[in-house]
This record gives sequence, C-alpha cells and structure tokens, in this order.
Amino acid sequence: MAGGFTRQFLLDATELGGVSTIAAELLINEEIRDREVRVIGADGAQLGIMPTRKALELAEEAELDLVKIVPTATPPVCKLMDYDKHRYEQSKREREMRKNQKERIVSLKEVQLSVTIEENDVAVKAKNAVKFLEGGDKVKVSIRFRGRQIAHSDIGMKVMQDFAERVKDVCTVERRPMIEGRNMIMILAPKAEKASKADKAAKAAKEQAPQA
Repeated sequence: MAGGFTRQFLLDATELGGVSTIAAELLINEEIRDREVRVIGADGAQLGIMPTRKALELAEEAELDLVKIVPTATPPVCKLMDYDKHRYEQSKREREMRKNQKERIVSLKEVQLSVTIEENDVAVKAKNAVKFLEGGDKVKVSIRFRGRQIAHSDIGMKVMQDFAERVKDVCTVERRPMIEGRNMIMILAPKAEKASKADKAAKAAKEQAPQA
C-alpha cells in the first residue's frame, strides 16, 4: 500500500466508471476525512455507500489503497486499488502514447540521384539517407532523366539498386523503383526494429567471449 500523502496522476474512463480522463489531486487512505463514501471495488464492482472507516477496513483487508477518485460527488467516490501498481501502469501507458505519437510524425525526406552520378556523390547521398532513416524519417530517392537518358532507364534502375544496397542495414524498400514521367522514384522506410548501438556492442561482446 502507498503512503498517505496527496498525489496527482491521471485516471482513465474505466477507472472512473465512464467519466472522461481527468487530472486530479487525489487523497488516499487516512487522508480521506469524509464520514461516508461510495466505494468501487478493485474489479470495478459497485460496493455501495458506506462509512469511510469501513471502506478503509476493506482496503486494508485486501491489502490495497482507498483512493478518492471523484471528490466532488456526493458522497465522494473512492476506489480500491494498488496505487503503486496503478502509478507504474499509468506511467507505462503515457510512455507508450508518447512513443506512438512520435512514430506517427514521420517526414518524407528526398535524395536526388542521377544516371551519371559519381561515386563520391553517391557515398554522400547514402550517408545523408542513413541519417534521415535513423532519425525515423522515410526517404524518397529520385532520378530525373534528362533528354535521351529516359531511353536508358535500366541504368537508372542499377543506380537505384546500388543505392538501396548501400543503406539496407537501416531500411526496407517500401516502394520499388518506378518510372513516373521523366522521373524514377523509390521510397525507403526505417526498419521497424533496429538494435541500438549498446545492444549491438553487447551482442558482439557475447559472441567474442570464450565458451565455457
């Protein structure tokens, strides 16, 4: 059971019996001074209105906390819960929400190649693409065919394939090279799961360690 001091955290609709998510200063356990409260069980069951002392006894018997979740109600609504566990799960949900929001914000960067591009330029372009991909962005790779170059689209295809090979460790080809007018376009997307540098180092160390 958590200690008896005021805390602030979010309770979602399921915890409030359908009330929208709110942020509230919550009182728990002995901080609750009301004569009686309406109690919701840990499983969401309505336990009814009872003296606060009785509600505290129920919480103690269940080894849970009595948390006042709707202080403005008459009588106030309290819920039996493991506060520390709830706080951990709430924090986990918030981290997941932030992660999902970050994943949804994906920019489309562009890297322009040509059928006559030099090796040094390809290397620089590939380095930039890797930077974009590792930052979570997609990359549009394009080749603009000038004049009669359009008759040699096979050369453009080889340039595209070589470029994809250079950056394959950090991406997947979301859209294969296709001709659109006088352009050839390929879309690269970051790999869904990419091992961090620390993970790679740990794996390498494990592989190099002598076998017992």
